Amino acid sequence: MSTQSALGLLGGTFDPIHHGHLRLGIEARQRLGLGAVRLIPAGQPPHRARPGTPAEHRLAMTELATCGLPGFEVDPAEVLSQQTSYTVATLERLRKELGAMRPLVLILGADAFLGLAGWHRWRELFGLAHIAVATRPGYVLADALYGGELAEECPQRLAQDVRILQSEPAGAIVPFTIPSLEISATLIRHALAHDEDARFLLPPAVLDYIQAHHLYSHLPRTA
Repeated sequence: MSTQSALGLLGGTFDPIHHGHLRLGIEARQRLGLGAVRLIPAGQPPHRARPGTPAEHRLAMTELATCGLPGFEVDPAEVLSQQTSYTVATLERLRKELGAMRPLVLILGADAFLGLAGWHRWRELFGLAHIAVATRPGYVLADALYGGELAEECPQRLAQDVRILQSEPAGAIVPFTIPSLEISATLIRHALAHDEDARFLLPPAVLDYIQAHHLYSHLPRTA
C-alpha cells in the first residue's frame, strides 16, 4: 500500500482554460480523494490539429487560472518540449520524477476514454496510472464498453471503491459523476471572435490575459 497521496493528472490544450476544466479538477479531487491535481497543457497533441494559440500563451493562462487555487499545480514540460505530447510518454516521465509507488490518476471524460484504443501504446497506460472517468449523472460506463478492444481490456479493471486509488499505484478504472457544466473552449473562442461577453465562462485573470494579448480576436467570423 502506498503511503503517498494520489496525484490527479488533467491534460488538455486549454485553448483557453475555463471554469469547466477547473470544476472537473475540483470534482475529481473531492470525489476521488486526490492529494492534488496537476494540469498538463499539451504542446503538440497527436490526435488533433495544432492549437491555434501558441503554447506559451496556453501555459500562461493555465498558471493564471490556478494561481491561489488550493490543491492545483501546473506542469509546463509538454509545452517546453519539442516532441509530440503522447500521454504514455508523459506518464513515463512522471514515473521517473515521482517514483514507482506514487498513485497517479489520469482524469478523462467519458468520450475521451471510449476513444482510448486509438491512443499511442494505450494498453501500457494501465501499468503507469489509474484512469478516472468523469461521467454525467445516470451514465453507466460499463454499459458503454461492449465491443472492440476496450471490452477485452477494461471490464476487469473497473472499480467502484475509490480507495483503490490510494492503495495501488496504477491499474484501475474508476468512474465518477460530475454535474453537467456546458462550457467549452470552442464556445469561448467563438464568443471572443464575435466580441461577445465571455465573463463567468473563464477566470477573470485569464480573460484579462486574453484581452491584453489580443488572443482569439483574429478568428474568422461567421454569420
